[in-house]
Amino acid sequence: MKTILITGCSSGYGLETARHFHALGWNVVATMRKPRRDLFPASERLRVVALDVTDIDSIALAFELAGPVDVLVNNAGIGLFGALEHSPLQKIRDIFETNTLGTIAMTQAAIPQMRERGSGVIVNITSTTTLAPFPLAAAYTGSKTAIQGFTCSLAHELLPLGIAVKLVEPGYGPTTAFAQNTEIRLEDVLPEPYWSYAEPILDAMADPALFTTEADVAKAVWQAVHDQSEESHFPAGADALALLG
Repeated sequence: MKTILITGCSSGYGLETARHFHALGWNVVATMRKPRRDLFPASERLRVVALDVTDIDSIALAFELAGPVDVLVNNAGIGLFGALEHSPLQKIRDIFETNTLGTIAMTQAAIPQMRERGSGVIVNITSTTTLAPFPLAAAYTGSKTAIQGFTCSLAHELLPLGIAVKLVEPGYGPTTAFAQNTEIRLEDVLPEPYWSYAEPILDAMADPALFTTEADVAKAVWQAVHDQSEESHFPAGADALALLG
């Protein structure tokens, strides 16, 4: 029975992906900064492990507790919506520390055991903002675009070792905590003259014609993990599919 380790499982895409793989018979290591076992059913095939992807010691301990891992899903991330001019530089550093360097650090930690076995899959969850730039999300887009390039290069590097590296690219997820986990008030990052520009964008986001659900992402991760081709891009969500179609 294979084991998957997923980061950022306290909510959203990570939580649903963990539940999805568990329901389909996998051993699941669901990681999050503050462990919440109550989010999941009691099961010997599911462990909740504390993990801060910005802390090297935390990463090492999580892999030690997890044991052999067949699949790593780098999902942990934070969002930031607003005008770059008014976005605190420390928050931008936090975005890159988690979304970009956290993903790289987790990947680096997972490679040795996969290389020794000659098999493994690494799935990095980015965003369709890397494919069609979205306004008022410059820092977030930058953090995810870096992972897009990182993943495509790494896929070539690890393919001869039997390790696959894939990208899952969700669209807009209105039911997730995209911007709520930054502790920044919207009015602070969208003062005039940006507000008049942002208002119709916010109205459209409040009632999107097409969007991405947590289940869409879980299914795309499942598809990426089981893909036997060298395909690296897996869009997730109706809006992502429309964008690429």
